[in-house]
Amino acid sequence: MTSTVAETASPEPTGPVPSFAEGLRVWARIGLLSFGGPAGQIALMHRILVDERRWIGEQRFLHALGYCTLLPGPEAQQLATYVGWLLHRTAGGLAAGILFVLPGALVMLGLSILYVLHRDAPLVDAVFFGVKAAVLAVVVEALLRIGRRALKNRAMAGVAVAAFVGIYVLNIPFPAIVLAAGLLGWFGSKQAPHLFAAAGHGAKGVVAGGGSFSVVDAMFERGELRHAQPSRAATLRVLATWLPLWLLPVAALWLLTGGDSVWTQIGAFFSGMAVVTFGGAYAVLAYVAQAAVEGFGWLAPGEMVDGLGLAETTPGPLIMVLQFVGFLAAYRQAHGLDPMLAGCLGALLTTWVTFAPCFLWIFLGGPYVESLRSSKALSAALSTITAAIVGVIFNLTLWFALHVLFHEVRPFTVAGIGPDLPVLDSLDWRATLLSIAALLAMLRFGIGMLPTLALSAVAAVLLVTLSH
Repeated sequence: MTSTVAETASPEPTGPVPSFAEGLRVWARIGLLSFGGPAGQIALMHRILVDERRWIGEQRFLHALGYCTLLPGPEAQQLATYVGWLLHRTAGGLAAGILFVLPGALVMLGLSILYVLHRDAPLVDAVFFGVKAAVLAVVVEALLRIGRRALKNRAMAGVAVAAFVGIYVLNIPFPAIVLAAGLLGWFGSKQAPHLFAAAGHGAKGVVAGGGSFSVVDAMFERGELRHAQPSRAATLRVLATWLPLWLLPVAALWLLTGGDSVWTQIGAFFSGMAVVTFGGAYAVLAYVAQAAVEGFGWLAPGEMVDGLGLAETTPGPLIMVLQFVGFLAAYRQAHGLDPMLAGCLGALLTTWVTFAPCFLWIFLGGPYVESLRSSKALSAALSTITAAIVGVIFNLTLWFALHVLFHEVRPFTVAGIGPDLPVLDSLDWRATLLSIAALLAMLRFGIGMLPTLALSAVAAVLLVTLSH
């Protein structure tokens, strides 16, 4: 394995390995500020971990991001787990991953309770409306930040454009886009290495990306990353620990309550979702909505969209919308329990079976991914995947903009394929005004994310009040 320090004669000095307590503070900060979906969350982590703290270098950050985008589940939470694991082994990975999820899970639980108790309150609805408009600005800002760092040349920009057209216009599944991008990068590194090694994962990624010698780089030089080296014993230990932690509760619920109980249904269904949720919440939303409404009867039509709206306003992964589904499912099928208690238990079960596999993927695959950092072909494949993800994030940004700014969106299809287009007459002038103001606040005047969200919520309450 080639160290990044070997690529520059005089790397900038870096600080000591942060204490576990310091790590807890930073991961808690990231968890509390991680609004805006995966684009905003990844940008936030890059700013804090790469630019501010210099805990991890540009090359390793993008290399880890490329791996996490290949996995089912929320890539931002898995990326946090990966970096925490590099710094402080398994305990660090657990701390980073749990603190990334915990604030959003608590907020989402509170919003779910608020939803079933006060869903029609005008003031509550207005606050959610304003925050949703501001989150659009957060996503746009994050898209620009990630794009600037990942699209280093025309080849990578072309990959991003192709990925956007593929997923938005042609409806190509997200896993297929990731696979195609990886193969293109792999073979492209052999035919045109000057194009496919320049996207940030190459040997000089840290220096070329504007970063500096990082804490993790120094740990590698001192031989302190032995836990990041693959071994058969470690692999078996991870499997023996995490597979039972994930699946034994589901099996126990099946034995105790039967196969037709809401608890068994929640555990089994969302465990399956944890294996196939490539592309995040948006990629599985339609399938989950169909199963929850028509298959299990947990939700009424349209409530999944309400849940996604709530998830958009919370920190943490957007896949937290599944917690909302689990809450409503158990709340409405309490079977002798207090409905509110049942709903909270359903939310807890959903969250567990959704995120427990994420730790399995990172602790199992991380050492092998680290061992392949010196592979130019793999680096090129991950670089190209990262570029494709920019196109996918642009698709998500556009999808979000359409559903925030317009009341009605219709598919425009030819031969069964085509994009969703807005019905122009359904433009919501209030959402448009709030979104433009939030964009100006963040991009032009540099106002922070949380103040922008708060100001947008207050402005929405005033707009709604004045327009009635």
